[in-house]
Amino acid sequence: MRLPERQLAVLDAASANDERTIDEIAASTGLKPETVTGAAFDLRDAGLIGVAETADETIELTEEGREYVSEDLPEARLYWTALELGAADEPVSMSEVIGNADLAGPEVDIALSNFARKGFGAIDAGAVSVNADADPDSDPEAAALSALADGEAPDADEAVLDQLERRGLIDRVEHTTRSLTLTDEGVTALMEGVEAAETVDAVTPELLTSGEWEDVEFTEYNVEADAPVVEGGRKHVLRGTADRVKDVLVGMGFQEMEGPHADADFWINDCLFMPQDHPARTHWDRFALDVPPIQDLPDRLVERVESAHREGWGEDGDGYHSPWDRDFAEAVALRGHTTSLSMRYLSGYAGAELEPPQRYFSVEKVYRNDTLDPTHLLEFYQIEGWVMAEDLSVRDLMGTFEEFYRQFGIEDIRFKPHYNPYTEPSFELFGKHPETGEEIEIGNSGLFREEVLGPLGVECDVMAWGLALERLAMLTTGAEDIRDLHGTLADIDFLRNAEVTY
Repeated sequence: MRLPERQLAVLDAASANDERTIDEIAASTGLKPETVTGAAFDLRDAGLIGVAETADETIELTEEGREYVSEDLPEARLYWTALELGAADEPVSMSEVIGNADLAGPEVDIALSNFARKGFGAIDAGAVSVNADADPDSDPEAAALSALADGEAPDADEAVLDQLERRGLIDRVEHTTRSLTLTDEGVTALMEGVEAAETVDAVTPELLTSGEWEDVEFTEYNVEADAPVVEGGRKHVLRGTADRVKDVLVGMGFQEMEGPHADADFWINDCLFMPQDHPARTHWDRFALDVPPIQDLPDRLVERVESAHREGWGEDGDGYHSPWDRDFAEAVALRGHTTSLSMRYLSGYAGAELEPPQRYFSVEKVYRNDTLDPTHLLEFYQIEGWVMAEDLSVRDLMGTFEEFYRQFGIEDIRFKPHYNPYTEPSFELFGKHPETGEEIEIGNSGLFREEVLGPLGVECDVMAWGLALERLAMLTTGAEDIRDLHGTLADIDFLRNAEVTY
């Protein structure tokens, strides 16, 4: 019998009495493990070798996980610092705690998102309070990381390990161990004598030019041999959802709006009849920018908006009778909603066609100083839209939403009356999560008030809405935490497998 040299080496190294692993045979023959694996499969097919496979999993610390073993988890550092600053007695400014905890970059988001989840305390209105009874030293996640760092198996349940894996602090590595034994046929072949046959595993230019390719024996291609897993790039699930939203709205007759992410407070809030002393316009909720103000606002429109704020609009208007300052209106901030685009378009300032009926939309990023949790981020995407037409009603608004969400297979939308300074009537929208069954808010809507439309020069009805793209993605993909979709805690495996259906 003649066998390729690598197969003969594996056959000689195998035993009929004891199982020997691929790694053991690779060490004794000097061959690479993948070469031994390929030869073993060929010998198995020839009936000379038996191959047994066992699967096992090992847990390894990532580089970030090793850092936190020596430095403590960010949420623990936040807790101890806040405790030292007296947050067990009264709330302490979040910026002060973060600065003293020496947290920077992604660690800030990580600390804030895990602090409340573990019951270490609460974050409300930009202030941190701690639970004095909490004990970060007994945190099962930290204990599991320490055990792994010491080379021990962690004494933790599956939920803890799953959380550490989602956070990117551990890797679960699956191994398949293959063990080889000689079969009776293999023993007989060795006893009768096996000769090495020179084989070639690739066609080279030299073989072709010399003509030797006609005389050599080529190694068979083994389609069962292990190969590295290569993950190809793909469109992010949020981008896929956004593209789907755009296709649906364009199909419903809408045109797309665009505009600046940083804009004058006039467009972001004043045009929306939001009083300048409204809590949402303080530094607690908005991201003000230290840049020169936008002073090229249309003067006539500014005068009408100011008049609406001070005195109201129309015969029954009363206004807010609260302070209104043009300097504040010209100040620049990151937009907290894309309704700033609607104001630009409805005013004619963006050059839009305003002869009714008109339909416009945008799918753009907005920025809010919210507390991070499973349904809130500091920056997210908003599906903005409005319809201008005569004699619009709440039924038109609800019907538009039902048709829109039906395109995504969502037919159980619930409407709840709500108050907005800029729409009347107003409604919040809720959808049921497919995995948890929990109702989550997915948007806000209403018909623009006279105080909004009058100063803009719009003389017919306008119904408008702001819907959350990430929460729509949660309903369609089953993601239970908005941070699984994007950010420092994104679940890469989830993103690789989540589908956006068309």
